[in-house]
Amino acid sequence: MAMAKRALITGITGQDGSYLAELLLDQGYEVIGMLRRSSTLNFERIAHIQDRVTLVTGDLLDEISMISILREHRPNEVYNLAAQSFVQTSFSQPVLTGETTALGVTRILDAIRIVDPEIRFYQASSSEMFGKVHEVPQRETTPFHPRSPYGVAKVYGHWITVNYRESYGLHASSGMLFNHESPRRGLEFSTRKITNGAARIKHGLDTTLALGNLDAQRDWGFAGDYVRAMWLMLQQDEPSDYVVATGETHSVRELCELAFGRVGLDHKDHVVVDERFFRPAEVDLLVGDASRARQTLGWKPDVGFSDLVAMMVDADLEVVAR
Repeated sequence: MAMAKRALITGITGQDGSYLAELLLDQGYEVIGMLRRSSTLNFERIAHIQDRVTLVTGDLLDEISMISILREHRPNEVYNLAAQSFVQTSFSQPVLTGETTALGVTRILDAIRIVDPEIRFYQASSSEMFGKVHEVPQRETTPFHPRSPYGVAKVYGHWITVNYRESYGLHASSGMLFNHESPRRGLEFSTRKITNGAARIKHGLDTTLALGNLDAQRDWGFAGDYVRAMWLMLQQDEPSDYVVATGETHSVRELCELAFGRVGLDHKDHVVVDERFFRPAEVDLLVGDASRARQTLGWKPDVGFSDLVAMMVDADLEVVAR
């Protein structure tokens, strides 16, 4: 009988980590999830599968902890989803963002090189690397022009992954994931802020919702679809980098219209623009060309934009009602 594959997920308690853990468990994997040691841990997203995963403490700031985890648990695959992942925070905490989101990738790649170079590695790259875009849509060959410390850190993480692949022959792949959302998205992100805000206003808890640039356009997909692309990358014979996106673009304003419309309200009566939520350097238009992922991985998104917004609003109506 074949041994079950074993996967390590950094950032398992986050949105993507929780969906990926579900997917891997369904595929028969043993799943190890890495957590930072903290006095307050939030297991909300993985509560339903917590008894089926092994949780270990480690930190992307500490390479020794990464080496110890790899030596003890001997994973076949490592998915690096841990990061300081909020763009707005990266402007106020640029050094911490660099330490975790950039140098953290080097530490985990180096740990793999030292412990077992046969481990397959996935790096969570980001559409924020394209920033001030040089072409529309963005594909694997589009030049990077990041517009935030987060985007800059992700570019470093991306290129160090390429470097370790080319220098040491690691099976290391990057997914250049465009915006992907779900009911498990953190409340600090604009999508969830909008769907939760609409639910709160519908229930009479608030009357207004303050947002930044309503004209910013993004390529939004469902996180549950995107983690499938991550897994598919590590099942290929050859490592590579892939854009993962829907190929559709929608404005923040359009998202507001759908979210408030779902609860029978007009967003114009409740949404106010607040300059505090504008970024120092704005990214205006992101839309990805995922042709390569479709052709090579056989991947495509299943959940469309309007269905995604409806799913999130319905979940937030339940949360707020509780």
